[in-house]
Amino acid sequence: MNRCLHLAPAIAPLWRAALLTSLLALANAAHAQEAVRPFPAAAKRAMMQVTYPPDILLNGQAARLSPGARIRGSNNLLVLSGSLAGKTVTVNYLRDAQGMVHEVWVLNATEAQEAREGSTLPPNYVSDATTSSAEAGASASSTAASSPR
Repeated sequence: MNRCLHLAPAIAPLWRAALLTSLLALANAAHAQEAVRPFPAAAKRAMMQVTYPPDILLNGQAARLSPGARIRGSNNLLVLSGSLAGKTVTVNYLRDAQGMVHEVWVLNATEAQEAREGSTLPPNYVSDATTSSAEAGASASSTAASSPR
């Protein structure tokens, strides 16, 4: 025996409004994940590749994760280094007193566009014009330093 059938049409618009509100809240939460996190001023930028944990490559140079290193994903949750094995990701990182990489933040697209030290890679070539201008500058400064005043 169902006595509340006359209330169902009155409640349906409320359920639709609640569903719409929850969907809008989820859309805003997904958009908020692209927010820029505050990083320490000393953090540097690099392309990191985990080769065989704890060994990594930072911009193609060999480095090592410290014991207890923390890697935070683009959603700011902790990520295990093994899950990044073989992948190349853009990161900000800090080194500890021994020179090992201790803090790593995997960057999202918005954070990766910000300028930071280490964000520009040196060229992988040397041209004759670059070499000759550097040598000319070095010889000019050595001549000026050796001349008596």
